[in-house]
Amino acid sequence: MDDGLDAGLVLELPTDIQSIESAVEFVMSRCDSCRTRERRVSLNFRVGLTEALANAMLYGNAHDPSKSVVVVLSVGEGRLQATVRDHGAGFDPSAIPDPTRPENITRSCGRGLYLMRQLLDEVSFNDRGNEVTLVLRLDPGSALEGGAQA
Repeated sequence: MDDGLDAGLVLELPTDIQSIESAVEFVMSRCDSCRTRERRVSLNFRVGLTEALANAMLYGNAHDPSKSVVVVLSVGEGRLQATVRDHGAGFDPSAIPDPTRPENITRSCGRGLYLMRQLLDEVSFNDRGNEVTLVLRLDPGSALEGGAQA
């Protein structure tokens, strides 16, 4: 049996930003079937997942060490998918200002979400706003080298 992500992988992480790097490295090391799109996976997916985990810990869980972040990962049908869920109240992603607009250029909010949308093919949120799903297409013909369709 393949011990890559194809069968799925679920991680529960403590709300500790120090755990992000090792969790992302673990995911990347387990993604055996992602070799065909190595550059997109090693850059785009790595950065997108890192941003999603940081946002979940810093904003969703408000640095609360008693809360955790759950990550569900899978590879299938030409796509790599990660769903990151925190225990926070959630937010409205459409209310986050565009960090590239001149009036927001010095503000720090919105940059992680902007990166996720630029680097991944799909970025979606549940209705509550405490769960983000990131999708990176692995099929060379179906993936844009840029980013999200969301």
